[in-house]
Amino acid sequence: MTDLTSPHFTPVLLTDVYNASRQALAPRLRLSPPIEPGYGSQGFMGIPFDLGSEAGTSDVIHLAQSEIRIPLHNARATWAVFLHCVADIATPYLDDFADDRADGNWLGTPVSEYRLRYADGSSTTTLIRRRFAIQQSRIGWGASAFEAVPHRKPAVHDTVMESLARGHMPETSYGYGEVRHDSGRTMENLWLYALPNPHPDREIVALELTPVEEESTVYGISLTRLIPHPLHWLPRRKLRISVPSELEATDLHDVQDLDLDLGKVISARLVVDYDPRQWTLETPDVQPAILPNEVIVEYAGHPAARLYAIRDSGPETICDLSTQANSQACHIAASDRPVTLRFVEKGTNRPLPVRLHMHGVHGEYLPPKGAHRRVNPNWFEDNYGEFVNGHNQYAYNAGECVADLPLGQVFLEAVSGLEIEPVRTVLDIGPNTHEVTVALERKLDWRSRGWVSADTHVHFLSPTTARLEGAAEGVNVVNLLASQWGEMFSNVTDFDGHTVLGAREFGGDGEFLVRVGTENRMHVLGHISLLGYSGQMIHPLCTGGPNESALGDAQELSMAQWAQRCIEQGGLVISPHAPNPQCERAADIVLGLVHGIEMMTFNPHVTQIQPYGLADWYRFLNLGYHLPVVGGSDKMSASSLLGGVRTYACIGQDEFTYERWMQAVKDGHTFVTIGPLVDIRVDNVTPGGRVPLPTAGGTVDVTWTVESLRVPVRQIEVIQGGKVIQSTDWHGEQSITGSCVLDIKESTWVAVRVRGCLGEYDGEIAAHSSAIMLDVGDMPHFSEEDAVSILTQIEGAQAYVDTLAPRPDEVRFQAMRLILERAYNRLHQRLHQRGIFHQHTPGMNDHNG
Repeated sequence: MTDLTSPHFTPVLLTDVYNASRQALAPRLRLSPPIEPGYGSQGFMGIPFDLGSEAGTSDVIHLAQSEIRIPLHNARATWAVFLHCVADIATPYLDDFADDRADGNWLGTPVSEYRLRYADGSSTTTLIRRRFAIQQSRIGWGASAFEAVPHRKPAVHDTVMESLARGHMPETSYGYGEVRHDSGRTMENLWLYALPNPHPDREIVALELTPVEEESTVYGISLTRLIPHPLHWLPRRKLRISVPSELEATDLHDVQDLDLDLGKVISARLVVDYDPRQWTLETPDVQPAILPNEVIVEYAGHPAARLYAIRDSGPETICDLSTQANSQACHIAASDRPVTLRFVEKGTNRPLPVRLHMHGVHGEYLPPKGAHRRVNPNWFEDNYGEFVNGHNQYAYNAGECVADLPLGQVFLEAVSGLEIEPVRTVLDIGPNTHEVTVALERKLDWRSRGWVSADTHVHFLSPTTARLEGAAEGVNVVNLLASQWGEMFSNVTDFDGHTVLGAREFGGDGEFLVRVGTENRMHVLGHISLLGYSGQMIHPLCTGGPNESALGDAQELSMAQWAQRCIEQGGLVISPHAPNPQCERAADIVLGLVHGIEMMTFNPHVTQIQPYGLADWYRFLNLGYHLPVVGGSDKMSASSLLGGVRTYACIGQDEFTYERWMQAVKDGHTFVTIGPLVDIRVDNVTPGGRVPLPTAGGTVDVTWTVESLRVPVRQIEVIQGGKVIQSTDWHGEQSITGSCVLDIKESTWVAVRVRGCLGEYDGEIAAHSSAIMLDVGDMPHFSEEDAVSILTQIEGAQAYVDTLAPRPDEVRFQAMRLILERAYNRLHQRLHQRGIFHQHTPGMNDHNG
């Protein structure tokens, strides 16, 4: 139980004045075993005490009837710190009604008097009152003492995932791990009280303790000559030090085994070092270096505290915080200047929602009020309007926030979508800085040209947080999807089947919308996103057992049945995160039950549009299934960027509504992007359309436009039937156009693909348009290789349903099989019509038993 102890205190030996046994105390005064303070030299809140010998029969001062005199032998002190408590009593809120709860809320009763007797014969007396200088050991929530503190320091906890990453059992449950701290005040406690000496220059001959109206106990006393109140900790401070030898950083860049005597280390993290010369350049993603030999210690404590490294051989002093002696430490300027930050659009001065990052000269993250100092990037552990990308942390705001900033330089980054130029700048915060306005300039305006952006796939956020993040990321439509995760459900009660948050008819401005839909899932057959449907929620949300539904759940239905219900309820069916899961989705597409296929990336700074997802989509296009492409982040944590990959859909000059957006996706005039904006025309036909050609074929004119503010583009590729027909290099322009003429002999499709990257991999895919179908006479779109592959995939769904899927009742089982058979037969007939005979999988139709 003992803490590191400060050398600024001298324990008072009480062995000769103890007058009672702890074990013989009445229950109202006796401590339970977990908080028994021990014997001998002990430290509490960094203050040393001598608690006597366990061998003695008397080991505590019991103030009940007579005065206790404690010799101090002409000591000098500014404060005498007591380790004490008063007897538990019931709080008499109201006689005969609420008078039996021992919650510690009764206050003000004179418990005792503590008197300092000086060598010159004078004295000074302090009245010790219940819940002021002393409190009972057992209290309810909110019944802390006003002038005394618990004998235990506040605890600092890792989150659950941080504990597991370090190979430790979590110290606390999920949720409380996110809290990170625990005052310990609601536990059973002794209480520390600092008795002031108004005459520190006088010699003290004795302390005289006199009971007044209540019983109490004193376990220990310690004297100090510190001037500041010994129990009064300063607000949070930061210190930069060299990493002590033998101490190593964890994989999370934390340094363990650092502690304070008169305080508590909140965190100790390796310094993230930003190059100031890079900060204001146009590099899309500026990441700091990690300095392995320097650490920022965040702490709360007394100004006379000392920082120690805890070694096997014992604690080693690193730094005296009052002098910074014996170290290479330096104090980091306190972040205690409240500054209002406003973000506006240049030229209009309208408030602009942004994603905001700030750090100080030592790389320390400076969050606005209401945001975490350390954003938790783990699944389902932080969903509070924040984002973490590598070592850069961000918080969202609606155009204004307040942040506690240090005096001096503050490095700021503000981002607001793909069409507004991000700002990276350096603020100079002075003692008279109250407000800062940052103007961001709109460089592209595809919205005025009829385009709206959307994220088709977001989880866990509240609808209002989703709208804030969407507005700050320039995402006009956020589809927040309720779902099931085994025995856990998310956003289910946010679904009502009709509300579009942000729409004019629901009190919004009509520009940034959130609609709650569902992602219905099964582990083997696949996932399907059901957007914008009206009426009752489509259940079950998940089926077939873990990982998606609960262990023991039957395979109640197919994805096609979910899709059909969504269509009947006026919704939009999206096949998410191509190419996986690779199972029933093929059947649903063949049956015409899917409106779009989704490309997904959690964070475009880490991974971009997967070529495997695009290649899978190409197979369906090659067979004439004219699926639009959409983008969804599948955001499930603060390390996923809402709208990091997104859908742009053209609604033209129609009024923007959620319903009009759904129709635009169905029409197919879309592109998916992590940054570049793309449009393509074939004979002036837009994506989603068809160009009819005569039986002999013909030539078509292809024109395209690409614009990009944030993502460096490398090549623009015109794709015909999955092959590159034209490739154009990018030379740093904000906007580029191109054209080509294609000689078409057979039915095919054309789209444009953009290569570029936020990182260092030039070949990654940053954007892709939906396709324009080119129909040569009555010639069908067909690829034998793709047809066989997709047919085999449908066979796989049939095989799973027939053999391993937890089977429901016979009626529902047969309904699933009939749907899969219908899809199989439809594609199989296309093969037969072309004289191609596919070998059935053995046992495929053996579904009895």
